[in-house]
Amino acid sequence: MVVPEQAPDQVATGDTVDLLIIGGGINGAGIARDAAGRGLSVMLVEAEDLAQHTSSASTKLIHGGLRYLEYGEFRLVREALIERERLWGMAPHIIWPLRFVLPQLHSPRPAWMVRLGLWLYDHLGGRKRLPATETIDLARAAQGAGLNPGARKAFVYSDCWVEDSRLVVLNAMDAATRGATILTRTRLVSARRSGQAWLATITSDGTTRTVRARALVNAAGPWVEDVLQRTRDPAQAGNQRDRGVRLIKGSHIVLPRLYPGDHAFLLQNPDRRVVFAIPYEGEFTLVGTTDEAWTAPPGPATISEHETSYLLDTVRRYFATDVGPADVRWTYAGIRPLYDDHAANASAVTRDYVLDFDAPEGGAPLLSVFGGKITTFRKLAEHALEKICAHFPMAGPAWTAGAVLPGGDLPGGDFDAYVADLAGEHPALPRPLIRRLARAYGTRAEQVLAGARTVGDLGRDFGAGLTEAELAYLARHEWAISAHDVLWRRSKMGLHVLPQAAAQIDAFMATLHDG
Repeated sequence: MVVPEQAPDQVATGDTVDLLIIGGGINGAGIARDAAGRGLSVMLVEAEDLAQHTSSASTKLIHGGLRYLEYGEFRLVREALIERERLWGMAPHIIWPLRFVLPQLHSPRPAWMVRLGLWLYDHLGGRKRLPATETIDLARAAQGAGLNPGARKAFVYSDCWVEDSRLVVLNAMDAATRGATILTRTRLVSARRSGQAWLATITSDGTTRTVRARALVNAAGPWVEDVLQRTRDPAQAGNQRDRGVRLIKGSHIVLPRLYPGDHAFLLQNPDRRVVFAIPYEGEFTLVGTTDEAWTAPPGPATISEHETSYLLDTVRRYFATDVGPADVRWTYAGIRPLYDDHAANASAVTRDYVLDFDAPEGGAPLLSVFGGKITTFRKLAEHALEKICAHFPMAGPAWTAGAVLPGGDLPGGDFDAYVADLAGEHPALPRPLIRRLARAYGTRAEQVLAGARTVGDLGRDFGAGLTEAELAYLARHEWAISAHDVLWRRSKMGLHVLPQAAAQIDAFMATLHDG
């Protein structure tokens, strides 16, 4: 039976931990990593798979959020811009620079306003490595290819791309390496304070047990209020804090490639909302996102017909390619658990985060995370530990700034040079396969390829170069259990393999976990 590797001594600590974290999205995984690196004993429980919902359904950008300047979110934008290059340095295999073209065609904002916002964007966060904004004529520049006639003036600025669900997994892997216990498919049933500790009941595969934790972190994303309900003392029902989460659904579509080039577009719509069009998985263009209020209980989200039409209308407004519903190759949607600032417009709800710290005298602390965005996860975790460590004087100092994530230790941070070196070590393997594995795993691609001289040494190919060796690595190191874990969260190979591959992968994964 294959079990994801953990630090050698972590199981021996038993079911008493310093920190019990509920939620295996980016915030929970980031807090687990930071806390474990400070010497705290940590257990993270996730009811499903890592990054199962919101954290794998983003627009996949490490960005300051240009449009947030319009809503006066200067603190958030500055923090995110500072984090942008820092995260790129921490994980250059899954994060890389991307240039964004912002056409003024159909713009509801005057050019001077956009240029002023971009000037602030360039200077607010101490940009060092990313190129500055420039102005281009789309009728002459290569970036105008594929657009409708009439587009002329455009601004070009920089942000970064990220493989969002892989970022979550890498944080969980690093946390586990530093001693954290990561438990997927494990649900919190309830938790209650008992003196200066929490007694939490968790369940997995029909087995229920109690964990004693000196502090509890509620990083359940859309389920943050549900977890609060499971931790509330009925005697304190009239003394609850005025905190709330506002659920906003964001949806994306994936189309055949709309234009040549490696740049992305930021498209302005007449309703003042913006939509990204981004090169995706080589053959496609990712288009999103929408902002719709989610009024049902948290759960799996799907795109609506209205959202699909809105995104397709945006594409037709700007691009020469005529697209319709039949051209949509894949869709995904996620529920953003935003802090409820009571904004009337869903697009205007703050993307900033709020950390609610409940530490009654003589009682164990509870920290609940409201809001946040993937770009600021590391800083959010650092702020969370500032609050938590007041109760753990033995904890070490902040350490994550600049500390590379698993696989991110590329020599000189040069991805292309690393691919060339890896290809030189495996000359009989296809270069596209080498590059894809390096993009996914960084220097850990060497573990996938260990001992392989030919493609046949990697075992059965389930399509598009997804082999038994890679699946075994994902099962052992990354908590992957099912084909869906592999095809849509650990990778996006679901866009490249045949539909019948999923059942074959499930069967193979079952042999790894049951054998």
